[in-house]
Amino acid sequence: MNDITDIRYGPLPADSPYVKPFRFHYTQNGKQKSWDLLKVHDSVSILIFNVTRQKLVFVKQFRPAVYHSILSRDGVEPGNIDMKKYPPEIGVTMELCAGIIDKPLSIAEIAREEVLEECGYDVPVERLEEIVSYRCDVGTSGAQLTLFYTEVTDADKVSTAGGGVGDEIIDVVEYDIDDARKLTTKGTVITSPPSFLFGLLWFLTNRAPKGV
Repeated sequence: MNDITDIRYGPLPADSPYVKPFRFHYTQNGKQKSWDLLKVHDSVSILIFNVTRQKLVFVKQFRPAVYHSILSRDGVEPGNIDMKKYPPEIGVTMELCAGIIDKPLSIAEIAREEVLEECGYDVPVERLEEIVSYRCDVGTSGAQLTLFYTEVTDADKVSTAGGGVGDEIIDVVEYDIDDARKLTTKGTVITSPPSFLFGLLWFLTNRAPKGV
């Protein structure tokens, strides 16, 4: 995952299937305004709990946006990156299993596919519990994210690899509940999106076994 070289930037092509930037013009209380926006796909995320081993199942992957944010904060340009000072590991995030909604399937069916492709568990749609839908990136895209919860067993594991499809490189990681709870304690700094923390807090509040 972390064998990353030849970092460079380029303009966003107009035919990008994932991100379309545009400017939104409107009048509010008689005043002309505008806002720069991104049109992106809605998405699903799935919180997975393996009841056989009492483990939460997460994924890790390199996120160019996170890596770039750290570089730009320090004024580092491509071509001048000290890979020892800025190793790719700083751009690796821990997240819930997730994926964009870009197929003519129900969101539950898309969630099922993501669980199989990223984590290797074959879970029927009936065992995916839709928890809540909410808006994310409200300043740029306002895209909708739907959170699912599912409990799996070792018997549901049909692939030892997981790791996504195509050229995706995803590591599957497991946390016991006590270690996962530590990720939410005051002062903790983790490289994870809000959706991860929201899903984890929801689990600890609503599904974590009593006394654990």
